[in-house]
Amino acid sequence: MNSYLEANARERLAAVLDAGSFYEFLPPALKIVSPHLAQLDAPVSFDDGVAIGQGRLFGESIYVAAQEGGFMGGAVGEVHGAKLTGLLLRAVRERPFAVVLLLESGGVRLHEANAGLIAVSEVMRALLEVRAAGIPVIVLIGGSNGCFGGMGIVARCANAIVMSEEGRLAMSGPEVIETANGVEEFDSRDRALVWRTTGGKHRYLLGDCQMLVADDGAAFRQAAFDLAQQCHANAGGIGLTLAALEAEQQLLQDRIDSFGQTADPLDIWTRLGVADAARLPMLEAEAFVDATATLRLGGLG
Repeated sequence: MNSYLEANARERLAAVLDAGSFYEFLPPALKIVSPHLAQLDAPVSFDDGVAIGQGRLFGESIYVAAQEGGFMGGAVGEVHGAKLTGLLLRAVRERPFAVVLLLESGGVRLHEANAGLIAVSEVMRALLEVRAAGIPVIVLIGGSNGCFGGMGIVARCANAIVMSEEGRLAMSGPEVIETANGVEEFDSRDRALVWRTTGGKHRYLLGDCQMLVADDGAAFRQAAFDLAQQCHANAGGIGLTLAALEAEQQLLQDRIDSFGQTADPLDIWTRLGVADAARLPMLEAEAFVDATATLRLGGLG
């Protein structure tokens, strides 16, 4: 087993793609860096924290991007976002089998906040154009920085999300919530609370991700391919339709109605019918999926 969590962006690409098939667009040798960071005497990265390109997944041609959590937590700036947007728009033109995004990001860089926010909005629009063109977008989340802020929204715009137990997905990070609303609202130092609120198992149970896998590059690789195939088998469900939007809105309303007064995610699990909400989180990913097959909400986006 090769840990997805412990790998860097390019190691994850090597684990997910067919061996030797990755061709990088705008590689580090071109030294395309953020124009803002140097002005603030901040360190730069020659790929601006994201690797983009094309490769093969079980023989199928795909476009792919991997955020590097080791550089500013994978945060999005102007160049970083432009690379993602360019990849997506090129996918609309070239029509690969799928677009796979290996996301690990704390959100937008404070160093270039306005540029980063605009960049994230452009990424969202381009992603939806990919879907409208009938090309599935699959997101993989399993890095230590999780997927938060604007990139958390980008992830939920995709057709499907694959997570490991170690992955996290949310709009606001634990520290942001605590800063804004106090430790009584959310204690960011309570790691068990953080993971049972934003971690892969909770997101899978609520239907926010479509597959939960072990912390293994091969498992993410297989899940990405399986979900892309499912999307093509249900071609009418790749684009974001009005019916899909209404179903998602109803899902959110149902959550508020059912769980709006709960104080802890384990209370949600109990209301969903989990017999032993304290024991279930200890199960390995495959056993967890089997144990919750009749309980989880949601489906393919």
